[in-house]
Amino acid sequence: MQEFPITRAPASKPKPDPKTLVFGKTFTDHMFLMNYETGKGWHDGRIVPYGPIPMEPCAMVLHYAQEVFEGLKAYRSPDGGVQLFRPMENALRLKSSCERLCIPAIDPQTVVDAITQLVRLEADWVPSEPGTSLYIRPFVFATDPSLGVHASHTYLFAIICSPVGAYYAEGINPVRIYVEDEDVRAVKGGTGFTKCGGNYAASIRASERAEEQGYAQVLWLDGVHRKYIEEVGSMNVMFQVDGTVITPTLTGSVLPGITRKSCLELLKSWGVPCEERLITAQELFDAAEAGKLEEAWGTGTAAVISPIGEMGWEGRHVVVNGGEIGALTHKLYDTITGIQWGTIPDPYGWTVKVC
Repeated sequence: MQEFPITRAPASKPKPDPKTLVFGKTFTDHMFLMNYETGKGWHDGRIVPYGPIPMEPCAMVLHYAQEVFEGLKAYRSPDGGVQLFRPMENALRLKSSCERLCIPAIDPQTVVDAITQLVRLEADWVPSEPGTSLYIRPFVFATDPSLGVHASHTYLFAIICSPVGAYYAEGINPVRIYVEDEDVRAVKGGTGFTKCGGNYAASIRASERAEEQGYAQVLWLDGVHRKYIEEVGSMNVMFQVDGTVITPTLTGSVLPGITRKSCLELLKSWGVPCEERLITAQELFDAAEAGKLEEAWGTGTAAVISPIGEMGWEGRHVVVNGGEIGALTHKLYDTITGIQWGTIPDPYGWTVKVC
């Protein structure tokens, strides 16, 4: 494994109470940084004290949004050790995102090595309360002090970490979602398959409208035909219809989620029929009204599995599985989180021991 030089923080910050952790509000003592310069490539990888990053007001990322990011977690296992869940998948997706945003790709193994070394240094920050973890945010952005719409010649790759609490502090409760038919999140040929800030910025208005109507998430339709389901909120989405699990195919406007991939691999290993294909909102609501929609859930790093209890679209309203979490949804959640926290065996080789 590649090793990077470490400049230690002069003092460790007080650790937050693991029972009251709030997502993305507290950060660890150190961060990873690495620079890119045209003609020199990626260089000077190092771990330094967490703190502000100097930036010119004309830095290109602030004006033309050339940036990408990732999100994964480190988990405290029952033996007191720390492990990651499929970090190479995140590194490969970061590479894909970089290529689409015209950012020089970082070697995936270098990314995994940097994450591993930083988490090992910050191991004391990984909480041990049930459901808690250390959230890891790698990100890359353009730093050229220049105005002009073109690829930057300099970039910064950074990794920061934040201890986070249990996503479901009061148990897994199904959420209410509504189909957004005005705004669109992404289109084929755009950046929908990447993790870049612009995708999320474009989703905020619809999310605000959904919240005003009492819904927790937005179910996005495709940006061309406005009829094919793509994602729910910032997660992938799956439906069980007549015994078959159906999920939107990766058309180029849907994020290739790592939890999505893990769910499909688990379902297939259990012998559950699965289909990756185009799904219309009409088909989905017709199935629900005919009693054929058995379960629905979102998949993502933060929640792992988010059961869907109700859906609204064009004045139609359906309740899924009586508004309760379904057996298959619960099995997926228990299996993936069990592997992540090391409470059940990992026969798939998904976990990576850090310390």
